Amino acid sequence: MKAIICEQFGLPETLRFGELPDPVPGPNQVLIEVEACGVNFPDVLIIQNLYQFKPELPFSPGGEVAGKIIGIGEKVQNFKVGDFVLALCGWGGFAEKVVVDADRAFKLPAGLPAEIAATTLYTYGTSYHALTDRANLHSGETLLVLGAAGGVGLAAVELGKLMGAKVIAAASSSEKLELCREKGAELTINYETEDLKSRIKELTNGKGVDVVYDPVGGKFTEVALRGMAWKGRYLIVGFANGEIPKIPMNLPLLKGCSIVGVFWGQFSKLEPEKSFQNIAQLMKWIQEGKIKQHIGEHFSLEESPGALRAILDRKMLGKGVVIIK
Repeated sequence: MKAIICEQFGLPETLRFGELPDPVPGPNQVLIEVEACGVNFPDVLIIQNLYQFKPELPFSPGGEVAGKIIGIGEKVQNFKVGDFVLALCGWGGFAEKVVVDADRAFKLPAGLPAEIAATTLYTYGTSYHALTDRANLHSGETLLVLGAAGGVGLAAVELGKLMGAKVIAAASSSEKLELCREKGAELTINYETEDLKSRIKELTNGKGVDVVYDPVGGKFTEVALRGMAWKGRYLIVGFANGEIPKIPMNLPLLKGCSIVGVFWGQFSKLEPEKSFQNIAQLMKWIQEGKIKQHIGEHFSLEESPGALRAILDRKMLGKGVVIIK
């Protein structure tokens, strides 16, 4: 099968397009003919050997796929050949075929485009888990989203609005902030040209924000934490900036706030029933037209290293997707 191959850990330019043997499903696995694969920040980390999960070389990046089941293991009972599924494979998705544990696949309704299905799990799954299970976001609360024009950030903006929050989107350009307004952000902060701390204070009349959604890390984390309201919740989602910040621990004490980790991949493994409930809710909202993924760019399989470079350079607006079939 054709695939993008990581033979040595490094940057996207070290990946090559080539052939790998067709994968064979184990007893509890399904074999998927991949139609589309989402592009996500963990893909950039995993090819550099910087992610929590470390596959053996060689492998294909790409952790979120949609496609048709073309083979099943002998112990699999809840799927059949021909089912259209969304699956979390971790890696292997930038290829024509991939095997996935059956409990990491989700049967999809007929008529849902593969590119929409393949761009849902990481972004909306992470953001919905963060806002509901971790932050317990309530209608009427104020939500600040850092890195708001990226994949998970934009999903958080849209979901926060749907859940009744007053959303403040923070990003690094006017183009990115315009996209956030289209997705429901009521207020915006350009943290490259405006002072984040003073703008938070100004936009909340000195109260601070109830929930901060932070997939960025770096220099803005402490500033945003200082802008928390009493009993606020600070969501640590990731470190797209590349810098893991050191937080003065007197700040949560003074704010009476919580710093809450968001690790959606582990949540989906340890709490599969709740995770599937979340995915079902997201699919319902997609079918009802209440949320709609913003796909910033489409890539062919051969072009997918360029998709990872776009994420690394922070040039991807919304979500990228690799179309394979």
